[in-house]
Amino acid sequence: MLFYYDFVYLLIKHIKNYKLMTKDNEKLLMNANKVVDFLKKDPLSFTKADIIRYIRENGVRMVNFLYPGGDGKLKTLGFVINDLYYLDTILTSGERVDGSSLFGFIKTTSSDLYVIPRFSTAFMDPFAPPEIPALDLLCSFFDKDGRPLESAPERTLSKAQEAFGKATGMEFQAMGELEYYVILDDDGSFPATDQHGYHESAPYCKTSAFRAKCMDYISRAGGQIKYGHSEVGNFRMDGKIYEQNEIEFLPVRAETAAENILLAKWIIRRLAHMEGYNVTFAPKITVGKAGSGMHVHMRLMKDGKSMMTGPDGELSAEARKAIAGMMDLAEGITAFGNKNPMSYFRLVPHQEAPTSICWGYRNRAALVRVPLGWSGTMDMCSQVNPFEQSSMLDLSAKQTVEMRSPDGSADIYQLLSGLCVACRHGFEMKNALSLAKKTYVEPGGDVSSFRQLPDSCAASADCLERQRGAFEEQGVFNPEMIDEIIAHLRSFGDRTLRSDIEGDTSSLQTLVDRYFHCG
Repeated sequence: MLFYYDFVYLLIKHIKNYKLMTKDNEKLLMNANKVVDFLKKDPLSFTKADIIRYIRENGVRMVNFLYPGGDGKLKTLGFVINDLYYLDTILTSGERVDGSSLFGFIKTTSSDLYVIPRFSTAFMDPFAPPEIPALDLLCSFFDKDGRPLESAPERTLSKAQEAFGKATGMEFQAMGELEYYVILDDDGSFPATDQHGYHESAPYCKTSAFRAKCMDYISRAGGQIKYGHSEVGNFRMDGKIYEQNEIEFLPVRAETAAENILLAKWIIRRLAHMEGYNVTFAPKITVGKAGSGMHVHMRLMKDGKSMMTGPDGELSAEARKAIAGMMDLAEGITAFGNKNPMSYFRLVPHQEAPTSICWGYRNRAALVRVPLGWSGTMDMCSQVNPFEQSSMLDLSAKQTVEMRSPDGSADIYQLLSGLCVACRHGFEMKNALSLAKKTYVEPGGDVSSFRQLPDSCAASADCLERQRGAFEEQGVFNPEMIDEIIAHLRSFGDRTLRSDIEGDTSSLQTLVDRYFHCG
């Protein structure tokens, strides 16, 4: 009898331990990233020994270093694995690169940089030939003295995060909504309704299978995807179908959110090229049709809990302070999130893209939207599933606030850094809650009386120059980087471009072609 009770006790203990294990490691179960699935570890805890073990036991023949350049695109440096010593060397010491060929603010007279792989970002290259399996890792930049390059994209975001945490005791998290057009030949079958492609299904949506493949590849590369769907933009022109899609991510650490967007754009473009499509993340590709944005959702977390709502389910004072900071620095943020002249053909009045510096609940005309949350007490699941037991989950962590001005021309690291700085700025402002109240607009309210966003790259540069002190504070943005951004924006010479070419479809098409593959 004693043996029986001992057995039952041990069984119950085992079941409890199993439940705890699965709860603590649920992100490791069914993980699409083959490296995570093999090692059964949180990627943030990956070591060099883990990477080498994976490479040796999975027949990996190449290692690729990936990193963003100043144009926002992903760069690649490939290594054939000669032997174990060489593998250990490149994983430990990285390699030299020419910084002046990557970034405009680095001089050719002193341009050597190091790139060092971040083990947490490891994934199998989904595009590698089957006979040459390759492991990819994102890298960080270091200077000649072996210190993190202060003006590097990921270092700028890291500094923004550190300053935010120091000022607020919270973590800044983010996620992007990546909109893009897929262009394919028009075979005339099942035509979709012009500008009514939102959440359309096949066969009226022709690229749903392509989108699903993109999502699968992105998740294999470690991307934390929320969902994907077709978007409003859907039209025919010159024998082609233009279908707008969106892939939205889950809120994560800001550095991971930037990696998600960077890798997603790289994967979507590569897959499109392989399958005979063309894709563009450009903010505007023709007049009268929906442009593509890259909205950014943000939330504030502390000790694993959301600080976005109070006990009453309403938006918290902390969230409103963060919004106030974005309201105060909104004009300067466009310098990071709207980086070519076509951005300002999307940001025009009376469209879904915002121009007025205000915020509101569920209001897509506002610069910052507070999306519908799950703060109610109704159990909707059991209402539509009668045999499901009632279970009230704490879904407060799903509440975010959404910045709606950015688009695919954005430098994602600069943009998230700028938003993080702006949110911290809100906590440092004495009148933050007052400003939040003044810039609030009721759902359906008139937004025309509020301050307006810049209408050109040149105007955006002026705004950044005026507000640069806030972004350079605590060393987040390097002054040379700010100088380079301002110079780049002014180089377009577009201060009056919108009015200059109004009604000139030929000139507009020339601009579309020039900036078609931005970001």
